[in-house]
Amino acid sequence: MNITLALGGGGAKGNAHLGVIRRLEKEGYKIHSVAGTSFGGIVAILYAAGYDVDQIEEIFTSTDQGNLYARDSHDGPSLLGLAGVRKMLDSVLGEKTFHDLKIPCAVTAVDVKCATEVVISKGLLREAVLATIALPGIFSPMWMNNWELVDGGVLNPVPVSVARMLSPDLPIVAVSLNDPLDTPLRTYAIPVPSIFPKPIADRIHSLHYAQAFDIFMRAVDINSRAVAHYRLEVDAPDVIIRPKVQHIDLLDKVVIENVAKLGEEAVEKALPQLKKATSWSNRMKKTLFGGRHES
Repeated sequence: MNITLALGGGGAKGNAHLGVIRRLEKEGYKIHSVAGTSFGGIVAILYAAGYDVDQIEEIFTSTDQGNLYARDSHDGPSLLGLAGVRKMLDSVLGEKTFHDLKIPCAVTAVDVKCATEVVISKGLLREAVLATIALPGIFSPMWMNNWELVDGGVLNPVPVSVARMLSPDLPIVAVSLNDPLDTPLRTYAIPVPSIFPKPIADRIHSLHYAQAFDIFMRAVDINSRAVAHYRLEVDAPDVIIRPKVQHIDLLDKVVIENVAKLGEEAVEKALPQLKKATSWSNRMKKTLFGGRHES
């Protein structure tokens, strides 16, 4: 059964997307197209580029999480840098463009000059990734085609509308990593590159600067939850899968394999809804009357 995926943003939580895709494939679902926002955009582009789930997991596992957010000369005004991310993208994507993809794919970003959502489906893949993950204030905006682009999750945390654009006639499976609106917020700590010794790292975490970072990130979290909730209500995917990743923060260091398993577990729970939503009779019903199933 062909489906299209909408992979939501969520930082380190996004490793759950790997488990979702792995289990969907095991159950016989063929991913015809994929849209992504933020970390979901990274997974979407790598998958569409022809990397299988095991290969993507290996790429993420072999990347030094301690230096992902180190700064270099490419970083503009921002709290953290993306030197480690750029190194990884140069290695796995190089000069590849959307023309090189194996299946249709698009990612979202937001132009902070015009306050509009931008759907990226052309150009260099690594630039598209850097745009969709550019969390405002935390990472530098990505300049592209005279747009000043930041994280697509600002306006579209789970890009159901983009998935529908890619494959209008296929069932849409949306993977939301945002916590429910009523889930208590956790505190955030500034990711400190592993090159710093522990005494210096502890000192950085105790600064007023770090406390301001915590407040800002909690505000971002609240906003993302609310936008995701209302966009999913409006965009109405056929199935919503919600991996239980509430205990993971956006910039946490994680064991990739463990987070991926949470995605597999979420698909297991959603199988009855998936089978119903992708049945011939339900597709006809949806065409006539609309509808959505949530796990």
